[in-house]
Amino acid sequence: MSHRRLLIPVLAVCALVAFATAATANHSWGPYHWARQSNPFTVKLGDNCSSTWDPYLAEASSDWSASSVLNTTIVTGGTRPKNCRPTDGRVEVCNARYGNNGWLGIAQIWITGGEHITQGIVKLNDTYHDTSPYNQPAWRRTVMCQEIGHTFGLDHQDENFNNGNLGSCMDYTSDPDGPPSNEHPNSHDYAQLEAIYAHLDSTTTVKSIVTRAQGDMPPAMGEIDFAGPAQWGKLVALSRDGGQAVFELDFGHGNRVVTFVTWNEDVARELASWGERGQLFEK
Repeated sequence: MSHRRLLIPVLAVCALVAFATAATANHSWGPYHWARQSNPFTVKLGDNCSSTWDPYLAEASSDWSASSVLNTTIVTGGTRPKNCRPTDGRVEVCNARYGNNGWLGIAQIWITGGEHITQGIVKLNDTYHDTSPYNQPAWRRTVMCQEIGHTFGLDHQDENFNNGNLGSCMDYTSDPDGPPSNEHPNSHDYAQLEAIYAHLDSTTTVKSIVTRAQGDMPPAMGEIDFAGPAQWGKLVALSRDGGQAVFELDFGHGNRVVTFVTWNEDVARELASWGERGQLFEK
């Protein structure tokens, strides 16, 4: 097996490999949320996807719009899929052959003021999704649903390969079609969104007009290529089985970029076995 070395501090791996492995009553990721002045609000999903992925984007949009606090709408994409650059005030969803880098999908959110999401991207890696077993509808549906869920501020309900499915796309699994199926959100996900968006803000970060402006963010937050671990910053969470990781790149003054990573099963097992010894894998 060959993988690129992950640029993760060894001590961080040791400290975080025991990240939560069971479902809890709270699966938000910190305080992160879109600022808005009323509910329900609408998050635009920029469609930079191929015809293969379009049905799964449509399903995920419909699923998450069943929430009582937010809706989603699919709009014309504003970036090239290979680069997948963010657009202020919305989420860009992209697929491309991003390479044999170990990840099936990533979600990234840009934070200002310590807690407000200002933009996000989802990247789906066809290097794996074009080959078995990840070229199956259940895998595509689950990964699309989960990565979009992260852009709303949701974390995972469970992060253990070996636990039974919870019936939620925010549950990590090696068998997404179950039973039960992990291809869609469940009532716990909708309840968590209600908790995250229970309060209102005095401003909004959800934009009705497409703009490339970065607002109050430091210019560097819009200029860095966030393609791989070397650009993702500090590892802040790693599931015990190695399948999920979260990185934060801190720009100071409450500004950061958060990256949620879903590894393929081979990489996950390697991370789990090496991570507990404070070591990493290398190509």
